[in-house]
Amino acid sequence: MAAKKKEKLEAAPWMYDIIRRPVVTEKSTMGSQYGQVTFRVPLSATKPQIKTAIETLFEVKVKAVNTSISKGKKKFFKGKFGKRNDEKKAIVSLEEGQTIDVGTGI
Repeated sequence: MAAKKKEKLEAAPWMYDIIRRPVVTEKSTMGSQYGQVTFRVPLSATKPQIKTAIETLFEVKVKAVNTSISKGKKKFFKGKFGKRNDEKKAIVSLEEGQTIDVGTGI
């Protein structure tokens, strides 16, 4: 049997649109001890798209992707009514031994 060569996937431009920025809060950094990293993603992003983008851009194996949508608050600003935008977070669980350093760029 011939050994199959692993092909490295090339990052497509849409992958950089899926992963907008890491979430660096006290709660999200506590997830790092469980192999989790949190990112902001567009509302239209799906779990398979997020998984593919993370695996390709950071060259890690993803175990699971959980998403959460935060509805925007209604606020008054300088006497005028406004609304904050809705946001979607993706909590990515990595395989054992895999890490992502959110301090460095892609």
